[in-house]
Amino acid sequence: QLQLVESGGGLVQPGGSLRLSCQASGVRLDFYSMGWFRQAPGKEREWVSCISSSGTSTNYAASVEGRFTISRDKAKNMLYLQMDALKPEDTAVYYCAADPFTACTVVAGNSRHDYEYWGQGTQVTVSS
Repeated sequence: QLQLVESGGGLVQPGGSLRLSCQASGVRLDFYSMGWFRQAPGKEREWVSCISSSGTSTNYAASVEGRFTISRDKAKNMLYLQMDALKPEDTAVYYCAADPFTACTVVAGNSRHDYEYWGQGTQVTVSS
């Protein structure tokens, strides 16, 4: 059974950076597309970014394009999200997700319904 555990969240000032990590165990992620989502208090969980199983295709929500970078390390079975130029509106619980049957394209991999496996989340707070 695939298990995902996020880490790296915390409190950061506006304009700062954080790097989130997602460690997978139980299953190799070589053939899984993966994504990052976030959920702010009182709001729906929203898609942030995805990466294909090969790592060659990535997509980002407009709100984070140019500031966030998704990457994966297959050897370590890890997923990452580098977040730069953070804004108060980036404050949320961040979740990683994985699925062996979805893709990461303009029309796929950007919905919570595309992913079967989820981590427990890590809190990111951007505040001065």
